[in-house]
Amino acid sequence: RVSVPLPATAKSDDFRTAVNGQWLPALAGFQPEMVFVSAGFDGHVDDDMSGVSLLDADYQWVTEQILLVAQSHASGRVVSMLEGGYELRSLARSVVAHVRTLMDLH
Repeated sequence: RVSVPLPATAKSDDFRTAVNGQWLPALAGFQPEMVFVSAGFDGHVDDDMSGVSLLDADYQWVTEQILLVAQSHASGRVVSMLEGGYELRSLARSVVAHVRTLMDLH
């Protein structure tokens, strides 16, 4: 298990640094046979449920990183389930970016 808490004021750079520095190396070391994603979008800058300030592009980017892990270790197998996001416009955009990336339509 890898827990990488982000500060409540985290922005794109903080998130990407955590993913690159901790999540991806841990996943590579684990070599998953399938990747499960609890896709929560409440860290979006427009969502007032947290102080985290992620952008639509961050969700696309992290999905691309997940796909690279899945292609390297899991024969491309990814299961993604919607977890959260409460500001409907940013949720819709972020989900579209995530799903289009999963479908290789970006």
